[in-house]
Amino acid sequence: MDIAFWPAKKQAAAIKNKKISALELLDHCLARVEKHDGDINAVVVKDVEGARKRAKEADKALAKGSVWGALHGVPMTIKESFDVVGMPTTWGLPEMKDNFPKQDALSVTRLKQAGVTLYGKSNVPLLLSDWQSFNEVYGTTNNPWDLTRTPGGSSGGSAASLAAGFCGIEAGSDIGASIRNPAHYCGVFGHKPTYGICPPRGQALPGRVSASDISVIGPMARSAADLAIGLDVMAGPDDIEGAGYKLVLPAPKKKSLKDYKVALMLTDRNAEVDKSVQDRLLALADFLRKEGATVDERARPDIDTDEAMAIYVALLRGATSGRQTAEQYKANLALAEKLDPKDQGYAARMLRAVTMPHKDWLAFNERRHQLRLKWAEFFTQYDLLLCPTATTAAFTQNQKGERWERMIPVNGKDQPSTDQLFWAGYTGAFYLPSTMAPIGLTPEGLPVGVQIVGPQYGDRNCIAFAGMIEKGYGGFVAPPAYAA
Repeated sequence: MDIAFWPAKKQAAAIKNKKISALELLDHCLARVEKHDGDINAVVVKDVEGARKRAKEADKALAKGSVWGALHGVPMTIKESFDVVGMPTTWGLPEMKDNFPKQDALSVTRLKQAGVTLYGKSNVPLLLSDWQSFNEVYGTTNNPWDLTRTPGGSSGGSAASLAAGFCGIEAGSDIGASIRNPAHYCGVFGHKPTYGICPPRGQALPGRVSASDISVIGPMARSAADLAIGLDVMAGPDDIEGAGYKLVLPAPKKKSLKDYKVALMLTDRNAEVDKSVQDRLLALADFLRKEGATVDERARPDIDTDEAMAIYVALLRGATSGRQTAEQYKANLALAEKLDPKDQGYAARMLRAVTMPHKDWLAFNERRHQLRLKWAEFFTQYDLLLCPTATTAAFTQNQKGERWERMIPVNGKDQPSTDQLFWAGYTGAFYLPSTMAPIGLTPEGLPVGVQIVGPQYGDRNCIAFAGMIEKGYGGFVAPPAYAA
């Protein structure tokens, strides 16, 4: 396999053992971008001069016996929404095309300290608010597995960059499956950490320093081992919190698949899952049983999924409501007041959420915390929950109308694309970690991933389980058109 597709851990080892230099590996990835990215449009910002300088410094340091960290010399792109000195941060907004931050995001600083050669930024949807990655600043990113299909969003450029062999490791953010969904669509690994363990400073709109509700940042990669490395680098309190506490994530206690007792969830009335995705999950379940694992297809936390969806949409849209201008808020409030109380469609729920009084938000938040206890109780009986990341494999690009108006075919019927939010929020609204691992292809040849959900702070266990699947069942496969 081309070294561009090697896991970051293996790339770093090759540099450390002087089988290839950091500069040579960077130039190899840049050559792949030059050759292939015209069709994909994943890497939308580059600092080639700065990256080559950095790679040369990495090689000089190594020649003197100094290794910067676990990712020494590994070429990296990062989601456009992360602040990086020397590159613009726009979130897809044309009015921010000249926004050049004066300081790196904290996670970028940590990744650089771990040794990466950060050379570019990967594309996002406008305001990180879509499962397609397109905007007026940088255009549309396509899926390396099928250029007519979405790579996902909002970390779509990140997943496409990894899948196409443009970088060794990536990082994204996730409030609505924005790490998990693109990893699923592009056949790579992604980890949505437990809420709050990876400080997001510098991954925000200008002037904002408070952490958003639900939203997290986390690593994306081509192997589970790389996710573990990325999490080690990105996790841990910011300076102000670090003065009083430190993060200690429990190490995985299970040594093999036969030690696990897992629940399997294939579909839900809130977001019916296509048979092509369910079949891959069932095939994984068969493998796990043959390995001696206990797989229970009926076990669930004592939580009504309709209520979980309602809570998530309210809190999600509440978390993003601050993006409204005064004029937008006034207009949305007028629309919300005219809604039929019986209307529980996504658009109606969204309008209520972005205009709800704080008293109402407090009620949703209280119920969220009550259900967190239900999840904690569930995980005393089961190690993990396995479920879909989305209702289908990558769908054909469709940028017309609002997201809730766009339909995707699921089992021969049209489904609003926003129904997929259920698989983001069923666990994500309750602070739980999730690892996305590739588990095969649909009959159309599109990647499918499994969402591996664990208890709060069970991040390492989720990633370890993904690694066991990768080793025994299968993991990342390069898209055929870009494998050479």
